[in-house]
Amino acid sequence: MNETPAGSNNPKPKNSNRHFHKTSATNTVHKTAHTQAHTNTATVNASNAQRPSRGSFQYGNNKGSRRPRTPSAPAHKEPSPTARKRTNLIPAPESGVIRIIPLGGVEEIGKNMTAIEIGNDIIVIDAGMQFKTEDTPGIDYIIPNTTYLEERKDKIRAMIVTHGHLDHIGGIPLVMSRIGNPPLYSRNLSILMMRKRQEEFPHLPALNVNIVEKDSVIYAGDIRIRFFGVTHTVPDSMGVVIETPYGSIITPGDYKLDQVDGVVSDEEEKEYAFFDKEKVLLLLTDSTNIENEGFSLPEIRVHEGLEKLIKKGTGRIIIAAFSSHLTRLIKIVEIAERLGKKVVFDGRSMKTNIEICIQAGIFQPKKGTIIPIEDVDSYPPNKVIIMMTGAQGEEFASLGRIASKTHKKFSIKPGDTIILSSSIVPGNEIAVQHLKDNLTRQGVRIISYRTSEEYIHATGHGNQEDIKWLHRKTHPKFFIPIHGWHSMLVRHKELAMELGMSEENIVVPDNGSLIEIYDEGQKIRVRKEKAPSAPMMVDGFSIGDEQEVVIRDRVMLAQDGMFVLIATIDSSTGKLRKSPDIISRGFIYLKENQELLHQVRLIIKKTIEDGARGMNPIDFDNIKTNLGDNISKFLFQKTAKHPLVIPVLLSV
Repeated sequence: MNETPAGSNNPKPKNSNRHFHKTSATNTVHKTAHTQAHTNTATVNASNAQRPSRGSFQYGNNKGSRRPRTPSAPAHKEPSPTARKRTNLIPAPESGVIRIIPLGGVEEIGKNMTAIEIGNDIIVIDAGMQFKTEDTPGIDYIIPNTTYLEERKDKIRAMIVTHGHLDHIGGIPLVMSRIGNPPLYSRNLSILMMRKRQEEFPHLPALNVNIVEKDSVIYAGDIRIRFFGVTHTVPDSMGVVIETPYGSIITPGDYKLDQVDGVVSDEEEKEYAFFDKEKVLLLLTDSTNIENEGFSLPEIRVHEGLEKLIKKGTGRIIIAAFSSHLTRLIKIVEIAERLGKKVVFDGRSMKTNIEICIQAGIFQPKKGTIIPIEDVDSYPPNKVIIMMTGAQGEEFASLGRIASKTHKKFSIKPGDTIILSSSIVPGNEIAVQHLKDNLTRQGVRIISYRTSEEYIHATGHGNQEDIKWLHRKTHPKFFIPIHGWHSMLVRHKELAMELGMSEENIVVPDNGSLIEIYDEGQKIRVRKEKAPSAPMMVDGFSIGDEQEVVIRDRVMLAQDGMFVLIATIDSSTGKLRKSPDIISRGFIYLKENQELLHQVRLIIKKTIEDGARGMNPIDFDNIKTNLGDNISKFLFQKTAKHPLVIPVLLSV
């Protein structure tokens, strides 16, 4: 094995990790718009106006360095203002205690990140993103809360990334910049994907990347870490083995078994064989498909199904799939080459990922196999396969633009066959239905995973039998389910108990839980303290968990609209100079609600003039607050709605 210490040019003795080092130890905002976000517009003075084993690629060693570089430990920096949540009040782990902190991915699908803290060393595993939800309108995406790590960045020795999917790498650029940019370790393809994403953040420091392989060994401080290959839908996926004096901490990342009809392949058995002798202290593993019985459908069945459909096709074949499902995309290219067909990739993310795979040496298409979309009509219809993004009904993805006839370079024709090689992500059902309707109106045949006689999609995550196999193989002392909603984690706990594990040795975590293995590795507990876990929302250039008011305002705007009141006040008398102007957007139609508006104007007049009486100078902030409160209460009484009320006071 290759052994390289992080932060040292000299290999550490194998027992160097046998010693632990003892270490030292929002106000509620009202729903009206008299918040700080509106202060600047609320009061205006008029005078100042202005590779594969049966379909998987995890076993091959890619091109690139097989010995990780040895960067020094990152320098300590002061936490950013957003990070100052006083988590330094959480005591450091006691001598001999192992602390595990799931910082994301245990109360949702996405934004996976877990920290392991042992003595003076912290390692972080993954830093993913989660796409926005109905509760977070307008934001770009969500990343895990990094406050705990920011305040301990001088102890962070390594970031380890298990594979290149966005729910594991999506937060890397922003997270790494916040936690001191520690050395980052992953396999070649994953690193290339992270570098590509980093290009979207030119203002952030370059990543300190180190290529590892499944036979590599690194040291992160005093922690010895090994790796092993796992099967997933993206090549170069890997599991992590973190050695401790009491046994190993194991996480496979996202995985499924390379198996057919429940018979695991020889290569897969070989990859996991070391567990027969490994003393596993703790298993942290994926719960995504814990509710699905049996084994996960092997990807080879999908490859066989797609090849049959491609062979049967008499016209153009259009296949829509996840751009991150690289194993499948690569296999389709191989099928096309065997059948003498050309392949088109359309969609920025899909093109980028294929280019990265070629660059990584994962596969090398024959010259001329991949053609630009502009050349499609130069070939017979039955000689072209078009791969596209947009199977989830995304409006601006390739397939979506074709469905709406807004694609500038391609249009479908009667006789074309469209294969939706993906399942429907929950929440996208209506969008996918509209997509299918619009495509069907143009005379094409649509094949989905629900209607196809052949297998055209398989999940990348293990089902119950895959998961049971891993538990039996690793035989852990303790278990923490990760990667899933709370109900999934509880079901995973139940499955572990069905396999004979004691309930007291299992912890179902929340984001921010501080889980400790203590008493020389004999017991596990959850501390009463928690690390900050509020989601960090990325909204343009703004990042933080202190965007609650902004998000709340957006939700209110989406649900009940806005109601703007503009009143001009005589600064000398405190009287209204004219009837207030009222603007309504998404709330009521003004012309049909004159009586309501009349009453609103009376409330405005009374609130302002009563509030200004006897004041010199007039306290506009106080009047504005009272005005927002009074109008909000009145509107709710009359309409049962909570529009965003924005009072604007002009002083003349």
